[in-house]
Amino acid sequence: MGENGGTPSDDKATSKPRSKDRPSDLELMKERFSKLLLGEDMSGHGKGVSSALALSNAITNLAASVFGELKRLEPMPTERKAMWKREVDWLLSVTDHIVEMVPEQKSIDGNLMEVMVTRQRRDLQMNIPALRKLDAMLIGALDNFKDQKEFYYVSADANDTRGEKWWIPTVKVPPNGLSEVIRKWIQVQKDSVNQVLKAAMAINAQILSEMEIPEDYIESLPKNGRASLGDSVYRSITVEYFDPGQFLSSMDLSSNHKILDLKNRIEASIVIWKRKMNNKDGKSAWASAVSMEKRELFEERAETVLLIIKQRYPGLDQSQLDVSKIQFNRDVGHAILESYSRILETLAYTVLSRIEDVLYADSLTQNPALASCKRSPLQSSDSDPLNFPNPKEEIEKLRAGPPQSMTLSDFMGWNLEKEDEEKKDFGGKSEEPQKDEGRTITKLANIITNKKVSYLEKLENLGGLRSPTGHVW
Repeated sequence: MGENGGTPSDDKATSKPRSKDRPSDLELMKERFSKLLLGEDMSGHGKGVSSALALSNAITNLAASVFGELKRLEPMPTERKAMWKREVDWLLSVTDHIVEMVPEQKSIDGNLMEVMVTRQRRDLQMNIPALRKLDAMLIGALDNFKDQKEFYYVSADANDTRGEKWWIPTVKVPPNGLSEVIRKWIQVQKDSVNQVLKAAMAINAQILSEMEIPEDYIESLPKNGRASLGDSVYRSITVEYFDPGQFLSSMDLSSNHKILDLKNRIEASIVIWKRKMNNKDGKSAWASAVSMEKRELFEERAETVLLIIKQRYPGLDQSQLDVSKIQFNRDVGHAILESYSRILETLAYTVLSRIEDVLYADSLTQNPALASCKRSPLQSSDSDPLNFPNPKEEIEKLRAGPPQSMTLSDFMGWNLEKEDEEKKDFGGKSEEPQKDEGRTITKLANIITNKKVSYLEKLENLGGLRSPTGHVW
């Protein structure tokens, strides 16, 4: 101990509690991977879940602890942002060691020979970088709101009458609404996040479609589509002249629970009909008395309705089929891709919902009568779910360069530059305000998305590919 009260030993004493309160990265990593190796069975008796499900749960739980319900549009705290990047990197590092054997030509002693080498599995090689870009875009979108001063939040009131989400802070805007610049800038953020949502939906749906349907799920199904759908829904789908829009308008879709129930029944009927068509000999219990042509027609109609439901209601919870696939999946690569894309999809949907909260508060200043109307949940505006592009092709375009959003200061600086240019073009005289405004918006879209206008257009119909994840946290 030193003369002045033993400063060195004091330093050591004070440093020990800190190490206990804040474990090192190495200690955290050991803890995370120990749980994964034990399959979440901390007794060590070997009764844990599969490695695939353990990793899926780890990514989902990490997102829940970092993002929570995301009640406000604001940058993430630096510490939480660092925690997310560090720990998601640990979990994704598993994919670096999931490989496949591929032929490669090598020169050996002057002779060109074909040898087998290992490389990262193709689906991981393509999708992991794309998902990382989507991840960075969402974090960046939240960071973009650091400069705005026009809207703010007030704490939720237990007596709030807004409905299910009464605990979400209320958005407050100026009495006369948002300024035109802020309104346009928020729309730009919304468009950018919407593109992230669609890309995440495409990846998630593709991965889920590649997962096998578990036998447990199949065994739980009734033996025919009528029993799954119910007489009323079955008759509506099997009529001679079928219109999916009219079909949905005749259904009770007044709550998320009823929408999810319809979706579960439709997915089950599709599985049943596909199995019946695959048993053409008529000897199986799945064999059908209905002609194969009609069965194929019914399946096509059900799939069309299912795509429209996924497109219109992006906030639904996971369906029974998807939950079953995730639970019984044994492919670790699929588990990581599905869970990572799902949490990014959910985060993007939540950010869009918070943006809609701001736009709704702004609209109330322009039309106070809207306050008396029941607010509809966030829905996709895409209209044609059938002609969606191949998800893998869209991911390749995303890898080439994702669309970018702008910070508020960049946006305002860009606007000033454009106004100066337009004044020069017109000799210092401005044209009609509405025409100038329209020109500015058009140019802005071209600059922000750079060369990704076609990307946006091609993703417009990807709603039908969406995984029904909803709020999994």
